[in-house]
Amino acid sequence: MSRLTKFVIIILLICAPLPLFALSADEIIREVDKRSTFVTSHATGTIIVTDRFGKRVSTFETWAKGSDKSLIEFTSLAERGQKILRVSQNLYLYYPEADQLIRLQGAALRQSVLGSDLSYEDMTREKSTLDAYRAALEGTEAIDGFDCYRITLTAKSRKEAYPIQHLWVDTQDFVVRKAVYATETGRELKEMKLLSTMKVGELLIAQESKVTDLLKRNSHTTMRIEEIDINMNLADSLFSLENLSW
Repeated sequence: MSRLTKFVIIILLICAPLPLFALSADEIIREVDKRSTFVTSHATGTIIVTDRFGKRVSTFETWAKGSDKSLIEFTSLAERGQKILRVSQNLYLYYPEADQLIRLQGAALRQSVLGSDLSYEDMTREKSTLDAYRAALEGTEAIDGFDCYRITLTAKSRKEAYPIQHLWVDTQDFVVRKAVYATETGRELKEMKLLSTMKVGELLIAQESKVTDLLKRNSHTTMRIEEIDINMNLADSLFSLENLSW
C-alpha cells in the first residue's frame, strides 16, 4: 500500500461521520426527557375523540413544574372544572359537581380520560423514564421519512401502567415519532403517532399526536397543544390537594 493510499484512508476515517449508535439507549432516553421537560410550563390544548358516534371536542389548560408535578384543568363546557393533579407517583382526580377527590393508582392509571383513547398515565406521566424503565437500543428505522432510533423500554416493576414501550426517537431532534405500548407478554395495547411539531425556544416538541387504542375498533384520539409558555414563576401551592377545589 502506497503512502498516498494510507494517507487517504486515514483522512476518510477521521472525517467519517459518527455512527448513529455512538449514543447508548440510556443517553437517548435522557435526551428525550431533557428536551420535553421545562423548569415550568403553561399550555392550552384540545382533545378530539373520533369514534362510531362521531367527534367530541374537549379543551384543557395545563401547568407543569419540573418532571414530576403537573395539573390539568378541563375548560370545555361539559367537563369544566374537572382537574387531574400529579405529584410524583401520586395522581388525583377532582370532580366539581360532587366536590369529590379520587386517588388513582396501579391499573387505574390506564383508565380512559373523558372516554378518549388517552389514559391518565398518557396525559400526566413523569419525565424521569429511566427511574421506571430499562432501555435497550434495537436499531434504527425510518418513520414518515425521519430517521429514528428504535428503543424498547421494559418496566422495572409491575406498578407501571405499561410494562413494555417501543419508541421510535428522531435521531436529530429526539422527539418520539411513534410509540407502541404493550403488556408484559407483548400484546400491543395502544399506539401513538406524532402528527406535527412546534418550536419552543431552541427545542422541537410534539404539537399534535394521534393515539389509537388497539383494543377498540374505529376509535382514535387527537391531542393538540394550541399555545405554550415556559419558564414562568409557578408556586408550589398550585400543585396541592387544597388547590384542586378552588
